[in-house]
This record gives sequence, structure tokens and C-alpha cells, in this order.
Amino acid sequence: MSWPDHAIWWHVHPLTFLGAEPDALPAGEPVRHRLPVLCDWLDHLVGLGCNGLALGPVFASETHGYDTTDHFRVDPRLGTEADLAELVDRAASRGVRVLLDGVFNHVGRSFAPFADVERRGSASPYADWFVPEGDDFRTFEGHRRLVTLNHASPAVADHVVDALDHWLDRGVDGWRLDAAYAVPLPFWRTVTDRVRTRHPGAWFSGEVIHGDYTAYVVEGGLDTVTQYELWKAIWSSLNDRNPHELAWALKRHNTMIDTFAPQTFVGNHDVTRLASRLEEPRHLALALAVLFTVGGTPSVYAGDERARQGVKEDRAGGDDAIRPAFPASPSDLGAEGLDVQRLHQTLVGVRRRHPWLVRARTRIHSLDDTVLGYTLGAPDGGPTLAVVLNFGPAPAAARLPAAEWTSVAGDASVDSATGAVSLPGTGWFIATAPGSRP
Repeated sequence: MSWPDHAIWWHVHPLTFLGAEPDALPAGEPVRHRLPVLCDWLDHLVGLGCNGLALGPVFASETHGYDTTDHFRVDPRLGTEADLAELVDRAASRGVRVLLDGVFNHVGRSFAPFADVERRGSASPYADWFVPEGDDFRTFEGHRRLVTLNHASPAVADHVVDALDHWLDRGVDGWRLDAAYAVPLPFWRTVTDRVRTRHPGAWFSGEVIHGDYTAYVVEGGLDTVTQYELWKAIWSSLNDRNPHELAWALKRHNTMIDTFAPQTFVGNHDVTRLASRLEEPRHLALALAVLFTVGGTPSVYAGDERARQGVKEDRAGGDDAIRPAFPASPSDLGAEGLDVQRLHQTLVGVRRRHPWLVRARTRIHSLDDTVLGYTLGAPDGGPTLAVVLNFGPAPAAARLPAAEWTSVAGDASVDSATGAVSLPGTGWFIATAPGSRP
């Protein structure tokens, strides 16, 4: 297994997590050395059982990080390249990989090449970096401040390759590629092939919300994509008490596992936090049981491990609630949500003991109006993991194949001789059986 097969990410949006100013610092303002604070969170990350730090944007930008102005400079609101290097080195000393967030679909309007084009028009050497549209230039999803790059330009490909190589040379392990779904697949193939000649171990995860996920791997050269389909099915099926929706999504998930290990999540910096999304608080454990047992590379959005609340709103500042500032040290978190943190640790521990889950396919054995039960089998006839979930408030029964089941987490019981499972209302459990593949 390669290192990404063992990765479990803790995902942070640094600008907001570290309490940075909402807008770029004026010229001449001193650098704010905030990134080193994240070094003090490495113990927390490792204590959860994670071994990857997935950073949101850290490069110079106008506001929230996704309006980049310089791909080769750390945002002065966060610190300097030396600060980032210290974080990467400290993480590596703890066995923690670091993932950077690259925005290469669009840039902020003060991005130097675009500013030059605005001044000089077609006389600018960067004129083919952008696509004229009406009396302006093509923008990303109607956001005037986000100017789309021309991915048909070889110079743009050169720029992206240089940026990716620059930071991989400095010790980062991979990239999340923002808005990957908006970039032509041949562009990603060209860029990733070129970068892998120097950095064969680099890992590329594309943000893909909809479309043909597998094509971004097969045709685009990425290693994985964000599994929004599964994310939606998890919380939606629990809120609707409809196990059939999740069962369908797991079958779809299997078709991806045949080709790649999707990046799985139940929360990130762009969506309402899980603890706010779920209508029944006790469903939180069921959602996490799915996240940490199905195939893929899981990630935890900072604060979700403490059941932080936050609702995303479609307005200016609508991300503020899901991207709050955090204290300088995890010791300042207090006791709120500590039970959910312990649940994360339990479930990450289950996954660590069964690393083959990264590419495991699910087999559904129980499915009705309230219950879903599935198994995942290790390759070569190794151990089997079983997961059973009760979506409803009343006690329920399910059935697994008969095997020597041993419960490892949850609040249900199983009769190994018959495979009969008894679950309390909104109950769940995970069990293992040795040397069989029911």
C-alpha cells in the first residue's frame, strides 16, 4: 500500500481558523506570523488518529483565499514561507503529511498577470492567459472578482506546473485542486503528468461536486476526487430515515472503488456542519460509522470532531459560521463535544486496525425501511467488518451472515450462530469476523 492508502486527513481553513483579517493586508503592513500556531495543533491531530494535515489556501489572496494573487507567496496574514516550512517540517517529524490547496481555475483580479492585461490589453505578454468576454473577461460562476484562467494556454499550464513543483520541492506531499470540475480534463492530465516526472509520490485530489468522478482519475490524471455524492446521501438518508438512499449511494461508491479510492467526508469548509445538518443528534454516530468504514480516504473538518455547529448561508459572509476562529491551543477547547471526539478516536482506531478498508467494497445484507446492514471483506479471505445502522427511533432487527462476530463499537448485539442483530432506537454497531468473507 502507498502512503495515501493510510492517510486520514484533518482539514483546516487556515485564514479563518487562525483568525486572520478578512481582507489582504495593506502594502507596508507587517507580516502576521500565524501559521506556527498550527504546530501546536499537531498533537490534537495525531491524538485523533489522523496522519494528514489538509490545509485550505495559504497563498497570497484578496480575501478568503480562493481569490489568489500569488501562487508562490504565503499570504502575509498567515506568515512567511519560513513559517510554512516550519509547519511542514514539524508535521513530518510527527509522521504527518501536508496537503496544500491550489486554486488554478481562477485568480483574483489583482493577480499580477491579470492586472498587467487590464493595463496593457493585447500588448501584455499575459494576454492569452485569460479569455475576453464582452467588455470584461470570463469569470468563475458569475463572480466578477474571480477571473478564469485560459486552460488552453501553454503558458498557464507552465505556470501551474511551476507552482505545484515549487511547493512539492519544499516538502509538501500533495494538492487539493480547487474547482477541479471546472477545468478541462486534458489540462489536468498535462499538468499532473509533468509534475509526476519530478514528484512521482505526489497525491492530487480534485474538488469535483458533480459529473463523471472516475473520468477525473482515468482521463485527468488525478488520484482521487471529493465524494460529494456519498456526503449528500449520508446526511440526507438519515434525515429522511431512508436507508435505501444510502444503500444506492454505496453501490455507486463501489463502482468508484474499482478504479480509485475517493476522498470521503461528512464535513468541509464549504458546507453546513454535520452537527447542524442532522435533524436527530443521535444520527451523528451513524454518519461517522459510515465515513470510517467505507472505502476511500477519509477526512475530518476541524471542529467536527467536537460536534461544532454552523450553517452555511447563500449571502456575503455566509461561510462565517462554518469557518470560525479557533483558540491558539487545543487545550482551550474545553469539554464541550469531548464525547464526539472520543467517538472519532474509536472509529479511527477501527479503521487503523483494518487498513484494507481504503479499497474495500460494501455488500449489503439487510435493507428495509429503517435498517441498513453491510459488510466489507479484506482481500485474500482475511477478516470481515460488518456495520449495521438503525435509522429509526424504535428498536429494530437485522441479519448478517452467520460468522464468529465480535462487536468492536456501537450499542447493538449479534448472535453469531444465526447472524441476528438487535438494535436499539437509532442504534448502530460495528463487528468483525476472522478469516471469512460473508
